[in-house]
Amino acid sequence: MNEATSALIERPIYNNSIVVDMTAPFSPFAAIETGVTADKLVDVYVKAGITLVVFTVVDDFPHSIEQTIKLIGANRRYFLSSPEKFVLVETIEDVRRAKAERKLAVGFAFQGSNALLGDLALVEVYRRLGVMQMLLAYNAGNFAADGCHETRNAGLSQFGRNLIAEMNRVGMIVDVSHVGQRSSLEALELTTKPPVFSHSTPKKFAHHDRNITDEQIRACASKGGLIGLTGLGLFMDAQHRKATTLRLTDTIEYVAQLVGPQHAGIGLDYVPDAGSLARYIRANAATYGEGSQYPADGYIDFAPPSTLSGVADELNRRGYSDDEVRGILGSNYLRVLDANLRML
Repeated sequence: MNEATSALIERPIYNNSIVVDMTAPFSPFAAIETGVTADKLVDVYVKAGITLVVFTVVDDFPHSIEQTIKLIGANRRYFLSSPEKFVLVETIEDVRRAKAERKLAVGFAFQGSNALLGDLALVEVYRRLGVMQMLLAYNAGNFAADGCHETRNAGLSQFGRNLIAEMNRVGMIVDVSHVGQRSSLEALELTTKPPVFSHSTPKKFAHHDRNITDEQIRACASKGGLIGLTGLGLFMDAQHRKATTLRLTDTIEYVAQLVGPQHAGIGLDYVPDAGSLARYIRANAATYGEGSQYPADGYIDFAPPSTLSGVADELNRRGYSDDEVRGILGSNYLRVLDANLRML
């Protein structure tokens, strides 16, 4: 019996499920250097048996619209040049086809809305180029909203309100991870399509600005949305700051018990080169709350995509049904995607 056959026998739920990681913080070509090659970055998800990965193309610090377009173009070319390996997602049927053909389905995201540079007309442009979801802000305040590290905790600007309406119109998912509490609650009230916290952790596990309150979780669920539980030890374990299968499962279960398993998903935010992130945090301290809530050396422990098969097993062990586990692994996200995603 070979290793692949053994895995199918040992983990039938995982291997037969559509598995979605709602947030890869880097893409093969990204605004922030990863320290790993494009092939190595993507191969982590392929080897873990992930079906769909939403890759971050830019954060809230693009140098220009030109840079953003070039990064999208480079990523599109990378994935489209290997149709035997990858499927760029336009509809949820593309995700199902990727699963059936054992390919990796790919979508793009912005972690912040500054790539618009204040121009709502670009939302449709970016959507047509494959950007499926977008944060309103990344930690700091911007044209649209306050980020989670802004002490003033202001709400949405008028531009932010108009942005949500435009995202709903063109079928781009409203993402409120990294967004300030007041701004996120206002966004969740305004959106007419299911929103996401694409990569967040409940505050129960660590009192960190990046973590979200029960009020935010309930508000997202009330709109049919989804909380993607993130794999950072810093957020899920205030004492040891370790990213473990059991602790990640604990965060998923917390959301499932609070608002129902249909509102829980996965957004690992996995960084394959923790050293590059540590250097970036040190160099951009203001964006990270002056670094007061992050390790002095910048090092963060991450749960890799290979963790998810163990999470599926643990959810089963804790009494979650096969259908509930499949939902958490990926089909919950397909529901949100189907409600939002459409090509104009």
